[in-house]
Amino acid sequence: MTHSAEWYFDFISPFSYLQFKHFRRLPDNLEIRLVPVLFAGLLNHWGQKGPAEIPAKRIEMYRYCHWYAQQNGIPFKTPPAHPFNPLKVLRLAIALNANHNAVAVIFDHIWGDGNDIHTDLGFQTLASSLGVSDAENLVSSDTVKKTLRDNTERAVSVGVYGIPTFVINDALFWGFDRTDMLLEYLKDPSLLQTPEMLRLAAVPSAAERSR
Repeated sequence: MTHSAEWYFDFISPFSYLQFKHFRRLPDNLEIRLVPVLFAGLLNHWGQKGPAEIPAKRIEMYRYCHWYAQQNGIPFKTPPAHPFNPLKVLRLAIALNANHNAVAVIFDHIWGDGNDIHTDLGFQTLASSLGVSDAENLVSSDTVKKTLRDNTERAVSVGVYGIPTFVINDALFWGFDRTDMLLEYLKDPSLLQTPEMLRLAAVPSAAERSR
């Protein structure tokens, strides 16, 4: 039986890169549509901060990703500046139909090799590695810009609050550490329908922080 899934991601996220490197673990009958979204748009909608916006968490995140990649034999080098503005690379991926090969080249350029992406030269170097000569025109397209906005709004509408996130049916699997749970769900979709799982979906709040 073939399953279909949407994978919401942003190149700004090292965790998106790490999960992308684990796609080899996913079953062959899973059809994945890669959906670039603007992480900042999700954060603004849900009223959250990104991990790199919290000083102590920022350092821990970089160290953990470096360690995890080493432990798992994944090429990894944090780029020279982070967080960076990912708009151009997201739009470039969309202009290239967000196909697997293009997304792989972009991820490897940023997180595998640790290249600069926040300068014009860095972006042009990436475009050249993709064989794209008119990158600036491509990323300035109104259609491409609208697609990125639509992708981000679509993510919000289905409840996506962080990246990377797999959406299969109505189930969300946020974070690269959810890969094992995703694999179990694909084998047995009733995983989320047990009495305890259903109870967890309706646990009430007993306190709320003042804002």
